[in-house]
Amino acid sequence: MIQQQTILKVSDNSGAKTVKCIKVLGGFKRSFAYVGDVITVSVQQLRNRFKFTSKVQKGEIYKALIIKTKNKTKKKDGSCISFNVNSVSLINKQGNPVGTRIIGPVPKKIKQKKFVKFVNISSGII
Repeated sequence: MIQQQTILKVSDNSGAKTVKCIKVLGGFKRSFAYVGDVITVSVQQLRNRFKFTSKVQKGEIYKALIIKTKNKTKKKDGSCISFNVNSVSLINKQGNPVGTRIIGPVPKKIKQKKFVKFVNISSGII
């Protein structure tokens, strides 16, 4: 469960290290977001090696797709999936990923929500 003011890790190679959730998109009184939802974020920290050649800058505002959450999500076969960190991947204004690679596997739910580009650039599907 992701809500406003949550600090999240960025799991793509866009240059951002951590971001803060500003708003959960998708409704007037919606306060929580889960895997596969889109949120608005602000860049908090940059990675050291990307400080001068980064695609993003500190303080910029982006939309982001939630890829991993610590909260357990149930699959149809009865098993549960949970990750160690809350992480996102940044999205540009056209809806495409900012980075060219996603580190680690992504849940199958992202493919079902029609974010196929994110599944293609990731290292696997769970």
